[in-house]
Formats: sequence, structure tokens, C-alpha cells
Amino acid sequence: MKPISRPLLYTLLGAALVLLSLVSMSAGKIWVPWSAWLNPTSDPRWMIVFELRLPRTILGIAVGMALGVSGAALQGYTRNPLADPGVLGVSSMAAFGAVMTLYIGAAMSMPWLMPVGAMIGAMIGIGVLLLLSGAGSSVLTFILAGMILNIVATGGFSLALNLAPSPWAMSEIINWLLGSLADRSVDEVRLAVPFIIVGSILLLTISKALDALTLGDAGARSLGINMNRTRVILALGLGLACGASVAVTGMIGFVGLVTPHLLRPLVGARPGALLMPSALAGAAILLLTDIIARITPSVVELKVGVVMAAVGAPFFLVLLVNMRRRAA
Repeated sequence: MKPISRPLLYTLLGAALVLLSLVSMSAGKIWVPWSAWLNPTSDPRWMIVFELRLPRTILGIAVGMALGVSGAALQGYTRNPLADPGVLGVSSMAAFGAVMTLYIGAAMSMPWLMPVGAMIGAMIGIGVLLLLSGAGSSVLTFILAGMILNIVATGGFSLALNLAPSPWAMSEIINWLLGSLADRSVDEVRLAVPFIIVGSILLLTISKALDALTLGDAGARSLGINMNRTRVILALGLGLACGASVAVTGMIGFVGLVTPHLLRPLVGARPGALLMPSALAGAAILLLTDIIARITPSVVELKVGVVMAAVGAPFFLVLLVNMRRRAA
């Protein structure tokens, strides 16, 4: 497929994001018509839109952007098409950090500790991966490293569930493992969005370094790229963006894996040029998935993390099969 112009791509992604945002504020078990938006005094459904669905939509956009740009940055830095915060254990470690604040009860009295714990966990996870990000690292190396991080985080989850001090703590831990945008309020928006914005901006600043890294570490250094600085910015950006996202929505996987692969034929081979489109497309994909989770007929609302896994797992399998065929 031939790459398209960036203005056209941004226009298409922006239009899709606006349309999905409007649908997101209307869709649900109770559909809210456009007339309710214009009658805040006479139609009680107006409160559903602006007190429940608007914060949920804002979080969906912010978290989708964070996961999309994080996946594109990881794939560009590692030159690994399977790199993704969820697949490589970064999201799991962020969730483990958030779960620990729930387990000890600190998040109830000091809500700001949850994103801090999640960001610390994400930075530890990306730190381990960066130790294996040399020029000679293979796809298998990163998959194994991600498996180790996921196993460590899963062991921590299991221990926290087994020793949960209260049913409330156990319920919150389970909700964080499944991932959801339901019942989020303005408080979660204020808690997470500033960190997500800062982390995403940090990741966007390394676009030139990612382009240079297509020549390898030595080639990037010869072009004047400071690799140590790039690693620090990548770790901080991923830690802030993924950590804050996981802190308010839990583990939502595969957005960072699927999004860059869908856009790469439209953008071209430059990893740096993929960052911003992946952010916009990641927001659109997560909003679409959340809408599907809301309107699916069921007794209880499906978790968006479950729906995303149902879509992303087959995509991941197809990607692995294609890579095996090309290697054969």
C-alpha cells in the first residue's frame, strides 16, 4: 500500500476520533439522543452525558493515545514489530505497582499514590527491557523478557489476591486486572491526564532518534544521537504515559501492538513519523472498543480490556505466523 500524505492522514484520523467521541457520549445501555444535549434543564439524560460519559470519553482518548504512541515508540526503539507495553510486561508491572497501593490501603486515603506506584512499576519494567535493547537483540529475546516480567507481575497479583485484607481490595484488584473505563469520573481525568500528556510529549520528542536507530546504534551515534539521553526519555515517557493509564483504567492490552501495524503501510518506514498517527489511531481504537463493550447485549457491561484482548490476540497470532513464514 502506498503511503498517503500526512495532512490527509491526520484529517482522516481526526474526523474518526471526533465521530467516535460523539458516539461514545451517546452510546450505552441507555442511548442518549442529540435532543438531550440541548436541554440540560428539562432532560435528566443530560447528566448521563456530561457527568458519566464525558469523563469516560476523555479518558478513553487519553489512554488510547498513550498506549498507541507507547507501542510505536517501543517498536521503533527496539526495531521489534512485537514490542508493546502489554506484550512486553510494562503494563503488567505498572498494574502491579497500582495493585500494591490498593493492597496496603494507601490508595484510599491518598489517591495520588496509585499513579505514582503504577509509574514506578512501569519504569522498572521498561528498565529491564532496555537492558536487553542492544543492536544484537532478537525478537525471541524481547518476548522472553516480556514473559519474565509478566510472570513476575502475575505472581504479585496472585499473592495480593490471596492475602487481600478486605473484599473491597480484592474487588478493586480484579477490576484493575480486567481493565475498564466504566464509572470513571472527573477525578480520574485530573489524576491521570496531566501525566499522560507529559509522557506522550516526551515520547514524541525522540522521533528523530527513532529514525536514526533504523541504522543501528552505531549509525545513530554517528548522526549525533545521544543514546543515553534517548533511553532516559523513553523510560520516563513510557513510565508516565503507561503508568498513569494503568492507574485509572487497569490493564488494557494490544492497543500499542495493533495500532502501529495498521498505520505503517499508510505512513511508511520511518518509525518517528509513526508516533503521532499512532497516538490518534490508538485513541480511536480504544473508543471504538469501549463502545462495543457498552452496547454488547449482556447482563453486566463487558470490560474493555476483555474486548480488546478478544480482538488483539488473533491479530498477534496472525502477526507471529506471518513473521515465521517470512523467516522460513
